[in-house]
Amino acid sequence: MHGHLEQIESPMDVRRLGLDELEELADEIRSALVTCVGTIGGHLASNLGFVEATIALHYVFNTPTDQLVFDVSHQCYAHKMLTGRAASYTDPSQYGVCSGFTNPDESEHDLFRAGHTSQGISLACGLAKARDLLGKHNNVVAVIGDGSLSGGEAFEGLDNAAVVGTNLIVVLNDNEMSIAPNSGGIYEHLAELRRTGGAAQENLFRAMGLDYRYVEDGNDVRALVRAFAQVKDIDHPVVVHIHTRKGKGCERAEQNPEATHFVAAASAIAPTTQTYQELTRAVLDNKMRRDPSVIVVNAGAPSGVGLTPEFRAACGNQFFDTGITEQHAVAFCAGMAKGGAKPVFMVMATFAQRAFDQFIQELGLNHSPVTVLVFGAGFYDIDATHAGTFDIVMTGNVPGLTCLAPATREEYVDMLEWSIDQRERPVVIRVPERMIEGGAGVFDPDHPGRWHVAQAGSRIAFLSIGATCELARSASELLSKKDGVHATLVEALNYSSFDEALLDELLERHEVVVTLEPGILCGGFGEKVARYYGKTSMRVMCYGGKKEFLDRVPTEEFFKIYHFTDEDIVADIEALELGTWHR
Repeated sequence: MHGHLEQIESPMDVRRLGLDELEELADEIRSALVTCVGTIGGHLASNLGFVEATIALHYVFNTPTDQLVFDVSHQCYAHKMLTGRAASYTDPSQYGVCSGFTNPDESEHDLFRAGHTSQGISLACGLAKARDLLGKHNNVVAVIGDGSLSGGEAFEGLDNAAVVGTNLIVVLNDNEMSIAPNSGGIYEHLAELRRTGGAAQENLFRAMGLDYRYVEDGNDVRALVRAFAQVKDIDHPVVVHIHTRKGKGCERAEQNPEATHFVAAASAIAPTTQTYQELTRAVLDNKMRRDPSVIVVNAGAPSGVGLTPEFRAACGNQFFDTGITEQHAVAFCAGMAKGGAKPVFMVMATFAQRAFDQFIQELGLNHSPVTVLVFGAGFYDIDATHAGTFDIVMTGNVPGLTCLAPATREEYVDMLEWSIDQRERPVVIRVPERMIEGGAGVFDPDHPGRWHVAQAGSRIAFLSIGATCELARSASELLSKKDGVHATLVEALNYSSFDEALLDELLERHEVVVTLEPGILCGGFGEKVARYYGKTSMRVMCYGGKKEFLDRVPTEEFFKIYHFTDEDIVADIEALELGTWHR
């Protein structure tokens, strides 16, 4: 590493540089980002576009005394490099040491762990109020943008910010993109502000009672330094609207900012078999061609669920992107279902959490026939901000929701096609993690709460959810080999209700039920099974995750921690006092 970046250990070092040197620093940061992210993966385009703004913020403001809040924070890489963590992006031996989002455990310059969206202004309002109550005089700066302005909480925050009455600076990073192209009326308004250089007669921010400034070239570090210096120590709330280029400095990122919003590691191996994203597109394409009332809905994150630009274009008006608005998206789908349409909402598990109230009110309480496809659920080596381990607890406990967990390709297709066409209930389908073939005809649409006995046995019964059926089979085979026990294997196809008839049958020839769920145990599926058998002699062993946040823990490591391996499960079973094993 050579140049200015290697000399920077804190933002104080940034402020010692001249303006020409700040431009050189931006080039160094951008080069490091392209190399590092291209190697280990991460958010590329969003970070490249915010380099100059980050430098200018740290040049003008004095963090951590001045408080800087990153909304979403997937554009914080340059910030981390300027706050003592550059080696994580410049030294290959330290690549990935830092998490992909702001993290107070790493630095005093990071105030919150933030990985979702639209909360930054609300957090800043709270910081400003606390500052004023305690008689302090620091600046509070909220960075929002890269599509997150479409989220409802952002408007709640702006509405509150207008009446704070003291220093609060909102930096709006307008790069004309979300993850995918922006969707929503607010972005048409931003386009008009850009067209007029911020002088449009209609100005939402001024109408809400906020001061407003505009910077046309948000990648001009000199212009940004001037703009931020003008609002530093301001005595009222102000929005600084900066127009940036997502992916700046990297040709492939500038040409295709959606594909490079997040990029996989260079070592990532492309799947050789059909993925569930591809399969879902094929099923939906067939349904939409046959039925014009079928519509696919996404909340501003299409790439994560496999909604490619080509697929979206081919859908025409049978696809709708609501922007980063999961709450609205679910209610929007409920309204369409009431009107006779057949909406399919595709969402990542981590983002589905944002619509919990709508799952209860608009779906469960109103019996709205909406299909929700949840992707990315389960245990993954991922930042804690994007964990997908809470969906079973969340959706499985909402009255009125039918929550399905297919284990195989055929089960998934049968469930999806049935769910779209039925008009009685909201259905959540937990899209499997990996492709397993088989199971044709297993799902019974007339009895969606019925489970499937994949293998009949005795003494030990494994109850699995989704792809954990593979672990159940592996443990069963090991148990048979070591102890001569031929276990029963049950696929719990529905985790929101119980197949009580089957559970009662298991009492006749079994001593132990082992539940396997790819999610947290507290409030989950296994605990309900244990409660059902509470007054009986059945022993229940529950396997899943603890109620905790795991941050980038390698998959094999937390499988070991949770005893989520066939060897550990069999050892635990053998440790039970069940009499003679070999019968």
